[in-house]
Amino acid sequence: MKPVDPRLLRYAGAARGFLAASALIGVVQTAVTVVFAWLLTDAVTGALAGRDVTASLVGLLLAALLRGLLIAASDAAGTRAAAKTGMQLRAALIGAVGRLGPSWLAQRNQAGLALTAGHGLEALDSYFARYIPQLVMTAIATPVLLAIMWWSDWESGLIATVTLPLIPLFLILIGIATRTVQQKQWQTLQQLAVRFADTVQGLATLRLFGRERRAADRIEVTADAYRRETMKVLRFSFLSGFAMELLASLAVALIAVAVGFRLLSGDLSLEVGLFVLLLAPEAFLPIRQVGVQFHAAAEGVAATEDIFEVLDAAGASSGALPGALHNSSVPADLDPEAGRSGSAGRDPEELCATKGAELTVEDLRVRDLPAVSFTATPGTITLIEGPSGSGKTSLLAALRGAADFAGAARFGDADVRALDPADWLAWAGQAPGLLRGTIADNVGLGDPAPDAGRVRRALDDACADLDPALELGVQGSGLSGGQAQRVAVARALYRHAGDPRRVLMLDEPSSALDAETESRLWASLRGRADAGATILLVSHRRSAREIADHVVALGVSV
Repeated sequence: MKPVDPRLLRYAGAARGFLAASALIGVVQTAVTVVFAWLLTDAVTGALAGRDVTASLVGLLLAALLRGLLIAASDAAGTRAAAKTGMQLRAALIGAVGRLGPSWLAQRNQAGLALTAGHGLEALDSYFARYIPQLVMTAIATPVLLAIMWWSDWESGLIATVTLPLIPLFLILIGIATRTVQQKQWQTLQQLAVRFADTVQGLATLRLFGRERRAADRIEVTADAYRRETMKVLRFSFLSGFAMELLASLAVALIAVAVGFRLLSGDLSLEVGLFVLLLAPEAFLPIRQVGVQFHAAAEGVAATEDIFEVLDAAGASSGALPGALHNSSVPADLDPEAGRSGSAGRDPEELCATKGAELTVEDLRVRDLPAVSFTATPGTITLIEGPSGSGKTSLLAALRGAADFAGAARFGDADVRALDPADWLAWAGQAPGLLRGTIADNVGLGDPAPDAGRVRRALDDACADLDPALELGVQGSGLSGGQAQRVAVARALYRHAGDPRRVLMLDEPSSALDAETESRLWASLRGRADAGATILLVSHRRSAREIADHVVALGVSV
């Protein structure tokens, strides 16, 4: 783990500003430390000599007050920098995920990514408030104090110079051993988050089959593993702290013994000896604190490394991703709008011209599934059918950018790879994907000012006899499976109504519906097609053939 990853300075402007502020505070703190040591030396020697030391005592009080204010200012600046950096990295992460696209996201641990962007970045507080200031102080204060010790008493300076490198040497050795343990702890925490999220999502099914106790036991096992890994990290942390304190104490003790012998022999004045003894602990203090705070900041740094991997991947692929936004004044990695892959940066009139055109698919192949070819025209319903595993959902995933594919797929004259799916598609998948909020909020998702009338019409067309003002819980809890599916279909219909030239793409919209409701939904879709809509429908129901204009059979012969 690097002390300061250069990527942090590249992706987060707040980190650059805080590093500069820490350097300024470090310079002032170093000067105050030297002044404090000199004033204390003058006060002690003056008192022994019978001089008036009032001025020195007042100066000591002011120096101590200023030092406290500088420490408080460093903590406050670190907390603000951590918050701003977290916001900037989250924005950059969202932009990078948008540029990489749904196909990349589908292959990643999404719960782990959410944990990294949430809890992981919140752990940056220790990194900014404690670790970086001590690292800066080590780079500024330690060489300055060593130089002053050499100037005041070269023998003490020599002892400090020889013993000081032992501390970072032991810190590196312990850090190498700690890194593996810390990475395993972070990975275990991610596994715990994923397992918990999966269990909560499938809790109803688990309870139905009486398996909820087993799922809870697995979570308990993972939590216990995380506890053990955390205790290992703490053991290494205490070991590191003990080693730092022991080495620093021995180094200061060597200087103190040497100074003491020379004071007794008369080879060194009390003023110089006391001044050097006061500076010696201060010279070792920053690097000792770096070792202590290294472990406290490790979790936040581990989270940033995960985020940097995503940002680097997005940066490496931005040249190949159509529509990646580049702005000379705002780095693409930090621009949330740059995360919109596809049509970002395309001329709006060009996009409007492509909408409502034919969707032409030629020899489209996802992974090792059979190639597919068809043409969907405005005013028609194209039915995609076939047995489970034949590639129906994969075909839709390819068209909406959630899966890589070979072959060609064009909407009008534009390759669908070069278009933002939101510009030409209105889609509802098999998973409703509902959010906490009202039904109206879910239907009008993505619309900053949802139209109440359109929401009501979309619900009616989806055969969802529900109150738009009804509040839903997390993941749409409060609705049955069929009701949640109808709300998801209503969301696609609402989006399609906003621009009927979009392709309406529905994946098994009637799988949880009874025959009567399904018939009403088919009639609604047929009406939209007759009005000029292009509809791509995936369904295993034979009744869907009654409204289809074209049937594309996958895995079977028609």
